Amino acid sequence: MSSWQKFFEELTAEGRAARASVSDRRYWVAAERAKSFAQLFPEAQLATPLGELEQQPTTREDALRALVTGWIEHSGPVTARSLSDVLGLPPAEIESTLLRIEAGGAVLRGKFTDTAGPNTEWCERRLLARIHRLTLGRLRKEIQPVTAAQFMRWLFRWQHIAPGTQLLGEHGTLELLRQLQGYEAPANTWEHQILARRVIGYDPKILDQLCLSGAVGWGRVSPHPAMLTDSGERGRRVTPSSVAPVTFFARDDADWMSVPHRELVTEGHPALSPSAQEVLQFLRQHGASFFAEIVRGTRKLKAEIETALWELVAVGFITADGFDNLRALIDPKRRAGQGSGRSARPRDSVGRWSLLFPGEPGNDGAQMEGICWMLLRRYGVVFRELLTRESMLPRWREVLIALRRLEDRGEIRGGRFVSGFLGEQFALPIAIESLRACRAEPPSGEVMTISAADPLNLVGILVPGEKIPAISGHFVSFRDGVAVDVNHSQPHGEKIAHAG
Repeated sequence: MSSWQKFFEELTAEGRAARASVSDRRYWVAAERAKSFAQLFPEAQLATPLGELEQQPTTREDALRALVTGWIEHSGPVTARSLSDVLGLPPAEIESTLLRIEAGGAVLRGKFTDTAGPNTEWCERRLLARIHRLTLGRLRKEIQPVTAAQFMRWLFRWQHIAPGTQLLGEHGTLELLRQLQGYEAPANTWEHQILARRVIGYDPKILDQLCLSGAVGWGRVSPHPAMLTDSGERGRRVTPSSVAPVTFFARDDADWMSVPHRELVTEGHPALSPSAQEVLQFLRQHGASFFAEIVRGTRKLKAEIETALWELVAVGFITADGFDNLRALIDPKRRAGQGSGRSARPRDSVGRWSLLFPGEPGNDGAQMEGICWMLLRRYGVVFRELLTRESMLPRWREVLIALRRLEDRGEIRGGRFVSGFLGEQFALPIAIESLRACRAEPPSGEVMTISAADPLNLVGILVPGEKIPAISGHFVSFRDGVAVDVNHSQPHGEKIAHAG
């Protein structure tokens, strides 16, 4: 303050500034603001006279607005109460003035610091944007990236494959399906090679219950190649197969499913058989229907309806109430009516068949953010190369814009989390803390084997090695996050994909 004193004394001597007293408070007043100060503090006593430099007459409201605007442009996030204490004016007047300034778009209110408690803070718009940019830059520099192998080892824990991280029961199965929703895998691999690997004592009845209760649904969300052209790709037809890709989705969290290829759901497409077209038309007209109702309504043989349903599942047009509907199509013994005794399963299931996407497309913004949250839950950290095997994503640029928007809102973090990859990376805050803890753990040498259809088959994408096709009969093994063994028939084989 002493260094300022001589300059203030010079201004006082020239009549450009003066000291003022209001009760027990002391103010420094510039001649350019003398009339405004008098409007705010009419009882003020000036120590020395001031020149008449403020030309325009002003009201108390204008003076108060100019005073608050000047302070908030330089003070950063501040509450109305703290500003009132500094200026010596009633908090109600400060609050109402801030509301008028906010209406003009000059300030924003919210919770910007941890010290505000329950009080609302105010900050000048441009100053807040600058603080936000500096904060994001500081947060991004705080992260020390892990190697691809360390990240791969961490993913086995994040997706509940590593020992001690598996889930349990109905709640665990639902949590897992929420994490894996949107990832398409061959229909015949989901239960035995993906879910059973992550849920202790996996029980198919739990999956049926989740589907029948409406918590979870299933179906294909990516377009079938044969449906992408009007000609059916020169006569290419849809062939029902147990390796048709399907995914699961949580019905209360399915904004990401509003995908653009739904307009392909039309009758009369040359890639569909006449029976499939007839069943599709029946479901459009009658809504969700049991297998027996479809047989009776179309007057076709059960075998024809089974093939038609399987065909419509393969192209992503229909789904069913329960997952057992799909098992009935996958299992050749059930379709043949084989089996006896208590262990025999009925040829068709009790659930109804229905259109997979009967509604209108959703909001594009909500869809893109839904896709971002889906990917963040699955991988914890999201960057372009990691999404190579995802089958239903829009262009990366659109996903990137949505991820930046979530970072700006403070819901996720941006930075460099995994080394060796170009471009921007984003992560859940909880994933960052978990990655830090995992980085400090020494290698254990433990080998983990997964199906090639598993979402963690990232050989040739995240870790070095030749890409392994997502085929149900193939397996890949990892040691400390590095792919070391691949076999095309059994979980333990001899062919080496990569040795690190």
